[in-house]
Amino acid sequence: QVRLVESGGGLVQAGGSLRLSCAASGRIFRINRMGWYRQAPGKQRELVATITRDGLTNYDDSVKGRFTISRDNAKNTMYLQMNSLRFEDTAVYYCAAGERLSTVDYWGQGTQVTVSS
Repeated sequence: QVRLVESGGGLVQAGGSLRLSCAASGRIFRINRMGWYRQAPGKQRELVATITRDGLTNYDDSVKGRFTISRDNAKNTMYLQMNSLRFEDTAVYYCAAGERLSTVDYWGQGTQVTVSS
């Protein structure tokens, strides 16, 4: 099993920045890809960004140029640097990990990000 714990959410004004962290523990050697998803009230959960074990990244068009995903393998931690935040970025952000590049097998508990306009 793999355990994921997010931190770093909070309240920020539009245009501001936040950095989310996701600490992984357990059988992390099984993980090939990690990512961030978000879910706004009344909407489906959506992909924000992913990063592979080799460091290849992918972003949703809505966050390209504003968000940066990264990982520190030595610390077993993944990050999401969010800049130029918008009201529409408000959501619960979830850390996710998959044993294959196309699957999500583990989820964190989520952290709330609220952007005030």
